[in-house]
Amino acid sequence: MLESASLTCWPMDARTFFGLERVDETRWRLEVVPALTSGTGALFGGCGLGASIDVMEELSGRPCMWATAQFLSFARPPSVRELDVKEVVRGHQMSQARVIAHVGDQEILTVVGAFGKRPLPLSGQWSVKPDVPPPDASVPRPVQHRHQGRIHDRLESRMASARPFWELKGEQGSGNAALWVRLPEVLEMSAGALAIIGDFVPFGIGQALGERAGGNSLDNTLRVSRLVDTEWVLLDIQVHAIQHGFGHGLVHLWAEDGTLLGIASQSCIVRYWSDERQAALVAERGES
Repeated sequence: MLESASLTCWPMDARTFFGLERVDETRWRLEVVPALTSGTGALFGGCGLGASIDVMEELSGRPCMWATAQFLSFARPPSVRELDVKEVVRGHQMSQARVIAHVGDQEILTVVGAFGKRPLPLSGQWSVKPDVPPPDASVPRPVQHRHQGRIHDRLESRMASARPFWELKGEQGSGNAALWVRLPEVLEMSAGALAIIGDFVPFGIGQALGERAGGNSLDNTLRVSRLVDTEWVLLDIQVHAIQHGFGHGLVHLWAEDGTLLGIASQSCIVRYWSDERQAALVAERGES
């Protein structure tokens, strides 16, 4: 059982970080504890995707190339999420797999993905890592009270190009933001770990709007390029559009040496942090 790991720090793999337990060949269980939840009190979307990737990699015996999650409902402590995994198609070099995760009879999310490697002697990288200060020259991201004891306590993040929440007073930004993030507990980079780190489009929503806002993910997709050892990962967050109450964006995930680790993308339901916070912000501006 994974306790509220505020801050137990010893090297572990992503599976241990999630607290995954195997029931049988095609079923796993994950206890939803506060240390795996977001500021809303529900299971952090990146943990839902990452845990599903981990069990699909285990079943197929192949590394993740692409996976996407559709979020259907919330899982909150104290509940147990069961993950039913199936390798739907197995080819010579690639597998297609699916996870259906549920709490009791309620389906929480569905994840599908592709796994494998092909020995093709063609490669390249054309995206360009943004020119931002390194981690040791970037200021720590302020942690709000609602994040204490939750997943953000288990991440260390520094703002390479972003505004602290008290500067979000209604002036829209460029749509771009950059954070350095690391997982002190996790021993090595993996697709499961990258899924956690990539779940930051909602952070970019508030930065783009200049509002104390974020969002609940409708989906979360991870495309894995090349995994290399790196202590810090740079999140180059790009919000493309916010319309009709929904926001869309992506995150390029960079190793410190400039290797593109992967690309995460999301659509989310845009929300103010809470009615109380928004009312206070309106009063602060003198708006009616």
